[in-house]
Amino acid sequence: MSDKSFIVPHDFSEVADCALNHAITTAKVVGAKIYVLHVVSKKKEISEAETKLKAVVEAHSSKNIKLIPKVRVGTIFEDIGHFAAEHHAELIFMGTHGASGWQHIAGSHALKVITHSTVPFIIVQQKSVGESGYDDIVVPLDLHRETKQKLAIVASMAKYFKSRVHVITPNETDEFLKNKVTANILFSKRFFEERGIEMTATLAPSSGFDKEVVKLAVEKDADLIAIMNQNKSNYLGAFGSNYEQYMITNDAQIPTLVVNPIETPYGSSVLFS
Repeated sequence: MSDKSFIVPHDFSEVADCALNHAITTAKVVGAKIYVLHVVSKKKEISEAETKLKAVVEAHSSKNIKLIPKVRVGTIFEDIGHFAAEHHAELIFMGTHGASGWQHIAGSHALKVITHSTVPFIIVQQKSVGESGYDDIVVPLDLHRETKQKLAIVASMAKYFKSRVHVITPNETDEFLKNKVTANILFSKRFFEERGIEMTATLAPSSGFDKEVVKLAVEKDADLIAIMNQNKSNYLGAFGSNYEQYMITNDAQIPTLVVNPIETPYGSSVLFS
């Protein structure tokens, strides 16, 4: 049995169950076990939470995946990240609500949870996952130095799911930036080609780039959008994070893979290796 593990924070809501289904589909492909985690704020709440969590796990028992229920006392902002680090999780699948929900996992709060962890997240709204998983993945490539880091993770997922990857870059007018964009596209093409992954490249207007990304994802009927969380140094997670927040709560409800930059050369991610 593989020692890969995923985590699904679960607050007994429909959207958390949707995230769990995404995790189960992915776990089947890569042979991972799933920790289903509920965080309570007081010790006296543990017993009731354990009963409810057991029911969640039993409801999915026919799916032939090892699901391990865990209840923890703390706050979602810190404890999801701590739990992931302790269990060497490779991915966290988390449902996000609108403006309310479990200790308010709304867009900005979800970002705060993500920013407290080194593990990549897949943020799920209500959109269910197809049986074949993530067939089409949209990858916005901006000019941040760390953006290339997510290519390694996307490539690992694309190899497992035999996905097509759709890279989208801002169409810059400045000559220097234009050259950087061209270099990024060539780098991506070579990177995915070497791994036998089909890739398309799209140039989109740089103003309103976030909306262009979602538009392309809708056109390609994408199952996932992969972004970097550029708020790693900003623990409030809500200032200057409009782009990330727009992505994880996008109107098309397309799940978003969010990768935190790591202070190492690009591509050192060991996800699914």
